[in-house]
Amino acid sequence: MEGLEKVAEFLKDAGTYYLATVDGDQPRVRPFGTAHIFEGKLYIQTGKVKDISKQLHANPKAELCVFKDGVWLRVSGELVEDERREAKTSMLEAYPDLRNMYSEDDGNTEVFYLQNATATFSSFTAAPETYNF
Repeated sequence: MEGLEKVAEFLKDAGTYYLATVDGDQPRVRPFGTAHIFEGKLYIQTGKVKDISKQLHANPKAELCVFKDGVWLRVSGELVEDERREAKTSMLEAYPDLRNMYSEDDGNTEVFYLQNATATFSSFTAAPETYNF
């Protein structure tokens, strides 16, 4: 759990990270801002109408990257949808500004958790730190 909490805190402190998915044979990267621990798993949030949703349902493998204060973090794994209302509510309570666009019952809100994830913190001044969750 230590690594998971460290990853979530780093992502939240950075504010924006970049999430890569695959669209056929083309990588797609976009900025993201949600990172939330629920029931011991790291979650992100998006909308079903977005291309990222279609890409993750076709191929759940994804990678995120963020850089802050001379350290970069890369997390690779599979993003698995959690359709439960409780998971959506937990995310929306953690990010209340999202309620301007999303709700638990809108048919659009989607939350995904990372599975089989490897997170590596790197810098030019220290040995890499790797965590699996």
